[in-house]
Amino acid sequence: MDLISALAAEDGAMRSATALALGFSDHTVRVLVTAGTVTRPRRGWLALSSLHPELLFALSNGVVLSCVSAAQWQGLWVLNHDLPHVSARDGQHVHPINARVHRRRPLKPRQPGLLVDHLENTLDHVAACLPHEEALAIWDSAMQKNLTDYQSLAALPFKGRARAVLAECTPLSDSGLESIFRTRLRWLKISIRPQAWVHGHRVDFLLGDRLVVQIDGKQHEGAQRTSDRKHDADLMRRGYYVIRVGYAEVVYDWNSVEAGILDAYARGLHLTR
Repeated sequence: MDLISALAAEDGAMRSATALALGFSDHTVRVLVTAGTVTRPRRGWLALSSLHPELLFALSNGVVLSCVSAAQWQGLWVLNHDLPHVSARDGQHVHPINARVHRRRPLKPRQPGLLVDHLENTLDHVAACLPHEEALAIWDSAMQKNLTDYQSLAALPFKGRARAVLAECTPLSDSGLESIFRTRLRWLKISIRPQAWVHGHRVDFLLGDRLVVQIDGKQHEGAQRTSDRKHDADLMRRGYYVIRVGYAEVVYDWNSVEAGILDAYARGLHLTR
């Protein structure tokens, strides 16, 4: 195995001492650094020049990607992600213009050289940093992807806002849009059942007995869209009232979404006739 392959096997970075221990000479390292294929992001470390900028930032500054940045790397549903969110050690200086710096004590110890935080720490940072509904969407996503479960999370010493998110998280949300929807309507005093089965098909939400709400993601098109429309028509023939909304409506035009649901509620369309 050459050094490039060895670095790739370590997610693009490793300690210089590790490279030497694997049998790669100083000369080999210097040749690759001169060629621009490998960089020395900080003393004692080597990295591929193609390393993602956020990982390179973490490595160069001796910090760990955490919070929403780590959530995105872990494949979780993230609504917004601008500057890198990193976790720093006590007393460590990181330029605040370049990143959002977190200094919470980790629930799970971080091994030296870790670039992307552990899931447990990520969720704790998310709960402390983001609005409740965005944090809940990320926690729901972790459970929906079977990266963790309620029992495992409940055993951790979460405090403050994390305990509030823990109390509401569920693996039943297929996307963060559903988590946000559920959170924003929790004040409405009717049954709201996520991922309910209705006449052989699963619907995103069943409010009361007859009000169905379907939430389309960004990529809702083609055969899936045609199939969903047919299912909507079938439900309406059976006496259900169906409201279908999209990503932009939930995220950017919530007042209109809420108004449509409240109008249906006022007309009793959630009740069995």
